[in-house]
Amino acid sequence: MQLHSALLAAWLVWAPAAAAQDSRQLFQRIDGIAQELEKISGLHLKHRVPSDYITKAKVNEYLKKRVKEVASPEDIRAEELTLKKFGLVPPDFDLAKNTVDLLTEQAAAFYDYNQKKLFITESNSTDSQEPVLVHELAHALADQNFNLAKFIRQGRKSDDGATARLAVMEGQASWLMAEYLARRTGQSLKDSPALLAMMSKMTEGGGQYPVFDQAPLYLRQTLIFPYTSGMTFQHAVFLRDGQEGFAEVFRRPPVSTQQILHPDKYFSSFAPTQPELPEPPRERGYKALVGGILGELDHAVLLEQFGGKGLAEELAPHWRGSQFELRENRKQKRVVLLYVVEWDDAASAERYFHFYRQAMAGKWQKMEVESSSPDSLTGSGDDGRFILRRAGTVVSSIEGLAPAVN
Repeated sequence: MQLHSALLAAWLVWAPAAAAQDSRQLFQRIDGIAQELEKISGLHLKHRVPSDYITKAKVNEYLKKRVKEVASPEDIRAEELTLKKFGLVPPDFDLAKNTVDLLTEQAAAFYDYNQKKLFITESNSTDSQEPVLVHELAHALADQNFNLAKFIRQGRKSDDGATARLAVMEGQASWLMAEYLARRTGQSLKDSPALLAMMSKMTEGGGQYPVFDQAPLYLRQTLIFPYTSGMTFQHAVFLRDGQEGFAEVFRRPPVSTQQILHPDKYFSSFAPTQPELPEPPRERGYKALVGGILGELDHAVLLEQFGGKGLAEELAPHWRGSQFELRENRKQKRVVLLYVVEWDDAASAERYFHFYRQAMAGKWQKMEVESSSPDSLTGSGDDGRFILRRAGTVVSSIEGLAPAVN
């Protein structure tokens, strides 16, 4: 989703809170760290990166300002409505506030690619300050070579594609940070899958973060995805292409979260399909509010939330393509969701059809079925009538229709 991806695109890694050490001692290491990152990546830092400490209160102010810069109130409303229509957040959820609160809590450091400056929060522990500095210097290295602001901007035509680009940014910085730390102990991620797995889990957060722990599954999963899955994606690219892989992912970025989750699909340029949205009954007064793509990551979250992690792991990789659109009638205060998803075989589509029936019952307080067949379901839920259908490998849904006129 656009607001969430745009805010995440700046910048964050996790670290426990404690007293900060003297800034001069930390920032004097920048040149040495930068040289090591250049050696690992083959990229070159063109000029020194300005650095400073920042308080958590200032981080919060910064994020609130970014919300206003990256999304209008109408954009935020549309994204929030989308998440609510799919049942990914509660009906009373405040997306902007909760996203800012979540990122403020998690912020250990960030690189501002507009100011070209990195910041480390004053609440960082001494032990965590060097790793987060390495991570943010890796962002600066990528920015000076590939212009991160432009890289993110070019991906905003697709929500799923924007998340994939974010995974390139954060995954590469996480991988370089982990390799830097590994080399300090005479090791390398290249030779140790176990070390890669351990380093990837270090970025998962949680446990000591109450805002994170109480956030909806969607926000938690989309927050850690760019770091964890992005890191394993970068590792796969590095194993295949060596140092050239650090530039290749920016020159030829992945187009979907599916390519991040399955690097072989990135290597083969396996692109998502674009199934046609279902056509709702013709009614006056409706205008398109927002539309986009729900990728494999989004479907994995949806499947896990309403069907469990096992189902998500089994079914989500069979995703082939999806679209959604919200149409609104402001006079009637009604929002209709049009949704379609294609799977790689009919059996997966059939399985998803039955799951989505379960998901609708899970996200609504009441659900009344009018007609049911193996490939069709009609009825009404909390926000109006629905039509759920399966045709071969495609499942489609229309939700929020006005009551039928007798």
